[in-house]
Amino acid sequence: MAVEIYKTFWLEAAHRLPNVPEGHKCARLHGHSFRVDIHVSGEPGEHSGWVMDFGDIKAAFKPLYRQLDHHYLNEVPGLENPTSENLAIWIWERLKPDLPELSAVTVAETCTSACIYRGPN
Repeated sequence: MAVEIYKTFWLEAAHRLPNVPEGHKCARLHGHSFRVDIHVSGEPGEHSGWVMDFGDIKAAFKPLYRQLDHHYLNEVPGLENPTSENLAIWIWERLKPDLPELSAVTVAETCTSACIYRGPN
């Protein structure tokens, strides 16, 4: 029985999208209250009954959170074009080595617009 759990983080950050068509509103500097969901999956432990301690997910994400929260994302190395898609991939690439159970990263920049990344094909 595989189970997927996730922990939600909120970060405030500014960005602009340098590669959008001329006149696009996202080319201007603006900010979001990004919601980031870190998903892990696996078998619940026979004794613990859980896939992973949510505190372990929080600890793994903490260094990335510090790099992103209240920062200008375009200045973060590797996020020069900080779309939701690129942000999800950026998080995945840095989190996966320390969190092998990682199964998805969701980045929502508004209440109605989000990206889910499940790793390379």
